[in-house]
Amino acid sequence: MAAISDHRVSFEQMMPLGPSRGDVRGASDPDDELEGTPTRGVTPAQALAGRTGYRSDFIEEFPIALPSASKWARDIAPVADRSDGILPYTHFSLMISKSRRLALFAAVNVDGKRAMKIKRTHDRWLYDGRLERSHQVGNELYVSTPLDRGHLVRREDPVWGPDAETANADTFHFTNCAPQHEDLNERIWLGLENYILANVRADKMRVSVFTGPVLAKNDPSFRGVKIPRRFWKVVAFLLPDGRRSATGYMISQAGMITDLEYVFGAYKTFQIPITMIEKVTGLNFGELSAYDGFSSKQESVARPFAVEVRDWGDIRV
Repeated sequence: MAAISDHRVSFEQMMPLGPSRGDVRGASDPDDELEGTPTRGVTPAQALAGRTGYRSDFIEEFPIALPSASKWARDIAPVADRSDGILPYTHFSLMISKSRRLALFAAVNVDGKRAMKIKRTHDRWLYDGRLERSHQVGNELYVSTPLDRGHLVRREDPVWGPDAETANADTFHFTNCAPQHEDLNERIWLGLENYILANVRADKMRVSVFTGPVLAKNDPSFRGVKIPRRFWKVVAFLLPDGRRSATGYMISQAGMITDLEYVFGAYKTFQIPITMIEKVTGLNFGELSAYDGFSSKQESVARPFAVEVRDWGDIRV
């Protein structure tokens, strides 16, 4: 990932992003609880040809490359007609782990100014024909279990501009989902992107979001699939004064899954250093942590540093 600046943001420079109480309009998709009617179809490779995916120059004043997955180099699932293992869709891209059959990361460009509302009806989940079927977890994991097909790139996020309908359909590929318990409806986690969009530069309304599961060696197995217990996000945007900001978040299911028995309690969302996300995921976000005061704070205290986000006002940027 290319260098983007030699400026370093401290934790003390970070400020609350916006108001602390009240709902954020559009904080979560009202249809997010729909289970839908999945199918076992495949989108042919040729039908996905021409997808440009995530753009590193999406925020003109804040170019951000995809994270490096060099530590996973031998485990990146090969993609037809590409040498980098990137699966491009409409306004977002993914990279898949061969051994886990889940995404190492997903990256999406969100344009709040051009967002469109497309009603969710019946889900039609499909395999991606550019990827070997053996590298994709399908519906066999989800039938008759408390596990949902959880979107990594939220359905709403890439749905903007003239290609909104295509983007909406693209999010319903098995490559873009990970097993999540049906009770995962934590307000802060689901509405994070919308809340940030509501408070960043009104003339731009652009955010780049990276997300994925923490693929840990000790994750419990179910039906031949290791189930992630933690999920992370990195959100990058411009502050109202034009300064660059990058923040990291994690929601944890740790301690809630035991073998084949699912015991879920309250989910908790934390704002954490981007450097901590790098450590637990094996990904490298280059110098993006330079714009994250949590990362600099962790260095200064020489210990893990995290803040539970119980309310919107707890978020610092």
